[in-house]
Amino acid sequence: MPETGRPKLSVVVIGRNEGERLVRCLESVRDMAPIGGPVEVLYVDSDSTDGSTGRAAELGARILEVRPARPSAAIGRNAGWREARADVVLFLDGDTVLDPDFVAASLPELDDPSVAVVWGHRREIHPEASIYNRVLDLDWVYAPGETEFCGGDALMRRSALEQVDGFDDELIAGEEPDVCRRLRAHGFTILHVDRPMTGHDLAITRFSQYWRRAERAGHAYAEVAARFRGTDLPLWDSEVKRNRIHGFGLLAITTGAPLASLLSTSIWPLLGGLALLAILVARTAGRVAWKSTDPLTRSLYAVHSHLQQIPILVGQLRFARDRRAGRRRDLIEYKEAPSR
Repeated sequence: MPETGRPKLSVVVIGRNEGERLVRCLESVRDMAPIGGPVEVLYVDSDSTDGSTGRAAELGARILEVRPARPSAAIGRNAGWREARADVVLFLDGDTVLDPDFVAASLPELDDPSVAVVWGHRREIHPEASIYNRVLDLDWVYAPGETEFCGGDALMRRSALEQVDGFDDELIAGEEPDVCRRLRAHGFTILHVDRPMTGHDLAITRFSQYWRRAERAGHAYAEVAARFRGTDLPLWDSEVKRNRIHGFGLLAITTGAPLASLLSTSIWPLLGGLALLAILVARTAGRVAWKSTDPLTRSLYAVHSHLQQIPILVGQLRFARDRRAGRRRDLIEYKEAPSR
């Protein structure tokens, strides 16, 4: 990936034991449409053991290695953009594939000096690989327009990152919403555009992975909400409260209805609990009709929307416990390293 002079774009890819997924990501960056200037590529590795740095170097990326005692995506992203030489930085996770036209089509959005972040649609590469991939693919679907936050893949104005001192290294998740909230406090706009950006590979095949991912989300909600609670620009405070009500309510239904049936020797309490759950799922499936035209996928997504509230609640409770004890939790990993 040759470059001459100052690059027009710096691409920061972060990864840890992504294997062939990383190769696929870097190849997609190499093959993107021309943007009228040089592109530099930096790969920030978080102590991989699968030869990721060697593979990235072979594809022309500049290698940065971070080995923090408490690893996080924020540490990798900060290491990357602080070494970047371009005015615009594209952040990518190592398990993604860049759409070839996204950068060329989206760079003009940054001609508006108030726009700090531009992000597009991320979708799963293999939704057919597991029921988890199929369902979680719809989690990436957001309506276009100004948003409160972005995901891990995004174009960002380097000068704006400098104003807020980048990502928060202390967060093990939720670092993008956190930095976006601080950018918005400085008057910047986060813009979600209606065009493909990246394909993603969740590679979730087991319920234990699904649980850990949702638990990590709960931890992120609680930690980010706590730091901005009571400010002029709170973030995720209402989501945290809704999850507690939702999570405890689901636990009450799923444990209370069977117990009531057992104690009363009647099947009616159990049937009533199942009927209530069915109503909740059907209502949610109707509300997300704009995300998918497939009724089965929408129904499965509706089940997920409620089921995930329990591990999200667990993540919140564990954050609260650790905070009281003065502890900080390590990175919650759900993905396994692919075979070499």
